[in-house]
Amino acid sequence: MIRQTAMTTRAWVFLSALGLIWGGSFAANAIALTEIGFWTIVALRVAIAAVVLWVAVLVMHLPLPRSPRAWGVLFLLGLIGNALPFSLITWGQLVVPSGLAAILNAATAIFSVLVAAAFFRDELLTARKALGVALGFAGVVTTIGLSTLTTLDLTALAQLALIGASLCYAFAGSLGKVALRGIAPEVAATGMLTGSALIMVPLALWRDGLPSPEHSVQVWMALAYSAVVATAVAYLLFYRLLALAGAGNGGLVTLLVAPVAIVIGAVFLDETLAPRVFAGFAILVLGLLVLDGRLLRRAAPLAQLPHSG
Repeated sequence: MIRQTAMTTRAWVFLSALGLIWGGSFAANAIALTEIGFWTIVALRVAIAAVVLWVAVLVMHLPLPRSPRAWGVLFLLGLIGNALPFSLITWGQLVVPSGLAAILNAATAIFSVLVAAAFFRDELLTARKALGVALGFAGVVTTIGLSTLTTLDLTALAQLALIGASLCYAFAGSLGKVALRGIAPEVAATGMLTGSALIMVPLALWRDGLPSPEHSVQVWMALAYSAVVATAVAYLLFYRLLALAGAGNGGLVTLLVAPVAIVIGAVFLDETLAPRVFAGFAILVLGLLVLDGRLLRRAAPLAQLPHSG
């Protein structure tokens, strides 16, 4: 288990960089979708990122797994943790604005708590966690809107797909906690992306055919950003952040991604979001803060101090 430590200046730099990078990935998807099918976008993302990470692994001389079982687990995690969620998010963004997609993606932290509580004895669903989960779900429902859920049109299905992506991430995180012991995080990420590429490239060729080199410069730049920066580089940054500050502090990036995506979507893509989306996001953030627990622990001693009046 990665030890929880205090946030240093370097850790804050990594955290902020990741928030900006992953926040921008939703806009990159939206730009690429103007000319390219979502199958091809995901296939190029995982395939290019896998190549970049293979170079990094070889340069760092990291040991590779030798057992077929380990590679089978990496393939499965590539399906659950990359291929499926990337596909669901990118397909959902055919209909849903990038800012809203990022907000719904923040539900990953909520599902992670529930999945961990279901599979690990040391991850009990305490009263504080239950409150955080309840607030998180209330935020998600508010964001989507009950009327949207009752109609189940294309917009509702797209939003449910984005929630499904968050659930995939949660299961992948819990499985990886057990199955990836003894494997360097960079190697695990490389293996997962390789497995994703083996799944997505044939699917993309079947569904979309070969990508045309005549796409606009903006689209190719968006694809490069998504694959190289938002996937390969972001994975390396994230694992450095975990090593510096621990998983709990690393999870704070969830609170940064959605606001960045909302601002980028509004400024560069002219996106507008309904007021209920911002209200739902506020409730979701409150739930995430309750799950994190640090603000509550800091508030407890203050509540015990004498008050005048």
